[in-house]
Amino acid sequence: MSTARPRVLLATCALLPQGEPGGDALVAALAARGVDAAWAVWDDPSVDWAGADLVAVRATWDYHLRPEAFLTWSRAVEDATVLLNGADAMTWSSDKEYLLRLSAEVWTVPSVPVEVEDVVGGLRPAFERWGTLVVKPRVGASGQGLVVATGLEDPRLLGLTPGPWLAQPLVASVRTRGESSVVLVAGRPVAQVDKRPGSAGDGGDVRVHEEYGGTSVAVPVDPDAGALARAAVEATQKLLGREETLDYARVDLLEMDGMLVVSEVELVEPGLYLDVVPAVADAFAEHLVTRLAR
Repeated sequence: MSTARPRVLLATCALLPQGEPGGDALVAALAARGVDAAWAVWDDPSVDWAGADLVAVRATWDYHLRPEAFLTWSRAVEDATVLLNGADAMTWSSDKEYLLRLSAEVWTVPSVPVEVEDVVGGLRPAFERWGTLVVKPRVGASGQGLVVATGLEDPRLLGLTPGPWLAQPLVASVRTRGESSVVLVAGRPVAQVDKRPGSAGDGGDVRVHEEYGGTSVAVPVDPDAGALARAAVEATQKLLGREETLDYARVDLLEMDGMLVVSEVELVEPGLYLDVVPAVADAFAEHLVTRLAR
């Protein structure tokens, strides 16, 4: 009988070869449970993914630059070993058009796809419906490429490529209250991080990421936020035709018209906020041990 310790590879990107902020806590939590874990760059051809007992995608924060290559990689890894969440969930979550399908199941930020060559002209119906818009790449990360525009003549729309893009109404609370992120492991909310804007008022940036001046604060999981996040993950499982619970997810929520709505369900590389809530490492490590035992 083999006494070798299970081996987990944590997929990251070349810009973060040592993994995500706070990632040492996850490696330590796994080691304490008898699991060896190491960081590996997803597009490094020398990595033996098949040699791992399980692969968890953690900090592949450049995947949106080469989405097809990344999704091809995810399918190859899934063919070779256990890939948390699975390649189908990553394909689904990598294109924000999923919000249109999800809106039939839970409250989401209203969204319309814009795929025409004349992107600015294609935004006309959305401007007529909502006024100020947030226009974002359907495949993107960390708010990169996002534009806020007040009308067709807004100079911020100049230079937009054919896309594809997603148009949404500007949710005013993102500039004052910010955004809440609920982390779920095996369908269970384990942490909430409120991302607060760095500036307020009409001129404030709608991006609450720290690189844009925002701050991330750990708070107790709000019952309403936790319930909506759980419902969003369950709805996603239904739409994917999944019977098994998704391994992990991050659900972003905004307050719109006095109620919480889903702005994103991240399944590719869900932020665990290990640097903000180190205890999440234990919950995630426990789940990985359970998955390894299947």
